[in-house]
Amino acid sequence: MNADPNADLAGYETIVAVTGGIAAYKVCEVVSRLVQRGAGVTVAMTRAGRHFVTPLTFQALSGRPVLTDLWKTHGPAEIPHIDLTTYADLLLVAPATANTIGKIAGGLADDVVTNLVLSADCPVMIAPAMNNRMWANAAVQRNVATLRRDGKLIVGPGEGWLACRSVGPGRMIEAAEIVEAVVGQLKKILPKAVEKRSEQRT
Repeated sequence: MNADPNADLAGYETIVAVTGGIAAYKVCEVVSRLVQRGAGVTVAMTRAGRHFVTPLTFQALSGRPVLTDLWKTHGPAEIPHIDLTTYADLLLVAPATANTIGKIAGGLADDVVTNLVLSADCPVMIAPAMNNRMWANAAVQRNVATLRRDGKLIVGPGEGWLACRSVGPGRMIEAAEIVEAVVGQLKKILPKAVEKRSEQRT
């Protein structure tokens, strides 16, 4: 997939981690927009996430294989959830379900997405998406507060019509808003690849 020659995110590497929420369909647009702006995008998906959007869709949009299995490697020394986060400039979890948020807040790592987050050597951005009553639950709010204290970047949620036919907070913010949040964070830093080249010259 060819990026726009004037793309402003050329050189940046991102990981987009998709978990099991209906808002996963919005993440297709997030990935497409980031790629069009020149960013390298690697998608990882939980098993639940694959019920909503297929890995093939994200592979077509990103131009890269999708990471779905913690145990599958592509080379003799490769550990995907470690290697990917070594080179990533940002990790986005979207949609981030109540379950995933709880696991990240508790430091658990039982799937490819939570392992990526736990091993991340870059900013982690989280876009919550859930029912309004789940979002209001005291346990969820404690977990979100923990993530903020741990330095995670929380974007959203918004308010509106939810898949459960309720109206209220919990809706994942729109793709364009997520992309702008990602861009704003990335542009605060140099791409790791550029930093490494600079170090090699000195």
